[in-house]
Amino acid sequence: MNNYEDIINYNYIMQHARMPINKRASIFSPFSALTGYEDILKEVRRETKSQIKLSDDEKELLNYQLPLLIKDKKEIIVVYFIKDKYKIGGEYFTQKGIITKIDNEKRLIFLENNRIPLDDIIEIKEA
Repeated sequence: MNNYEDIINYNYIMQHARMPINKRASIFSPFSALTGYEDILKEVRRETKSQIKLSDDEKELLNYQLPLLIKDKKEIIVVYFIKDKYKIGGEYFTQKGIITKIDNEKRLIFLENNRIPLDDIIEIKEA
């Protein structure tokens, strides 16, 4: 027997129905050998800002303003810095609200339902 003559003319009996052609492509999902690589590149490209250090005069002005603002119960705008969890630097945020409490011991101000470290505030102004 040469060249598989015993099976060339064999009648194959199908035991399972064939998969429809329109569903065959769905079994091949895209493959990414470097799963998460794009996320890492995106994180590396993300830029952060450095924190502005206030002068002693600017700190003194903020310390003077705070008790007056809590007493007046006026709406204010606070610009503050939040350090990044993963990189050096961080981001500046602006929040509007009314100061409800100042904790000098923990160096925090409470702005409605948010607390902001006093050392991270760079600007406070009336809204």
